[in-house]
Amino acid sequence: MLIIKKYLLLTLFALFTLSSFAQLPDMVYKPNIQCVRFHMYGDQLSLPIFNLNSSDQLELNFDDLDGNVKSYYYSFQLCDYNWKPVDISPFMYIKGFTQQRITTNRYSSIAFTRYTHYQAMVPDRNTTITLSGNYLLKVFLDGDTSKLAFTRRLLVLDAKAAITAKVIQPFTPQFFSTHQKVQFNANITGVNTFSAAQQVKVVILQNNRWDNSLKDITPTFVRGNTLEYSSENNCIFPGGKEWRWLDLRSFRLQSDRVDSAHYTKTTTAIFVKPDKDRSGERYTYFRDLDGMFSVETYETINPYWQGDFATVHFTLATPNAQPIAGKDIYLGGQLTDYAINDKTKMIFNSERGAYEVTAFLKQGYYNYTYIAVDKTNPQQKTDLEGNYWETENTYTILMYYKGFTDRADQLIGVGKINSRTDRPGVSF
Repeated sequence: MLIIKKYLLLTLFALFTLSSFAQLPDMVYKPNIQCVRFHMYGDQLSLPIFNLNSSDQLELNFDDLDGNVKSYYYSFQLCDYNWKPVDISPFMYIKGFTQQRITTNRYSSIAFTRYTHYQAMVPDRNTTITLSGNYLLKVFLDGDTSKLAFTRRLLVLDAKAAITAKVIQPFTPQFFSTHQKVQFNANITGVNTFSAAQQVKVVILQNNRWDNSLKDITPTFVRGNTLEYSSENNCIFPGGKEWRWLDLRSFRLQSDRVDSAHYTKTTTAIFVKPDKDRSGERYTYFRDLDGMFSVETYETINPYWQGDFATVHFTLATPNAQPIAGKDIYLGGQLTDYAINDKTKMIFNSERGAYEVTAFLKQGYYNYTYIAVDKTNPQQKTDLEGNYWETENTYTILMYYKGFTDRADQLIGVGKINSRTDRPGVSF
């Protein structure tokens, strides 16, 4: 009897641990899963936003390096605006099947690296999402939710707010030349804004990044159904600089950012030219992907199942050939999901006087940066790029509403604005 009780306790603990572990958004839990892409159909650089009661489709692509065929399934988990799971039955926000099997797959072709590519159009025609808000897309094996492979964020929009925005230069002296401020208004229809400060929540993303998003922003003025957000000290982001880039659309035709390459019959290693801290350099405009990447190739028909993988070696040289005092350095960008962990942490090579890290990347065009994290305060993060208010950035404004009787936050508005309408060749 005692053994049975212990077994039950261990089982419950394991289930609780898996349940808690599974709720982290934009995480890959299986080492064989690579190059997860989830976006609006046909647009790799977009956020996965699905309009409620529409025929919209989102596109999911990922690779399994085990190279065999497996039974992958996906499901949806409704969350609040902080991405905490909402404790209600899936049948309250899903009509139809709550789990769907991913049936489209193809073995890699031409590439040295063997993998199986999986693709799905989300949501499936047998599944209907009935509530707007934040969702986690969970992909798992064999219909068993404890065998979680990865998660991705999904935004379901029920448009009730028309958002107009602009990016301006802050008036505050310490931010005037280095930061950008987002000002916006929202005209809301169809919901009660009697207590807008409590019922309406706003999240602002810079370049589709969740790691440095601003939230808990209250309206400056409420005029009937119009909310105005114009406070001087809110909605301010560091401007950054145009992103570092790496063209890996061909492993044979090496771009000018590639120093050298090493090929075997089964692998490819790419060595990127050493980078340096750019914070002291003057600002220059050039077109970039705002930190994202696109799966592309020059020499194949379909990059998703014909694109190859390479181990890419990144190097960051320091001015005095010494490690940066009090900082840990990480490789950042959509290519790492902006994760701060052992996999993205750079190791200082005292012989070369530089930081080094490797990433296993598929053929494509990449933006990236280097992030310095304070050793005593990990929440303090700084990109080694410098900040300029002229920098081109894209901002996305997400507006949520939760009535006093609602159990979850509704996503009622999405606004998008770019910091520059001009596109100069060079700007100082």
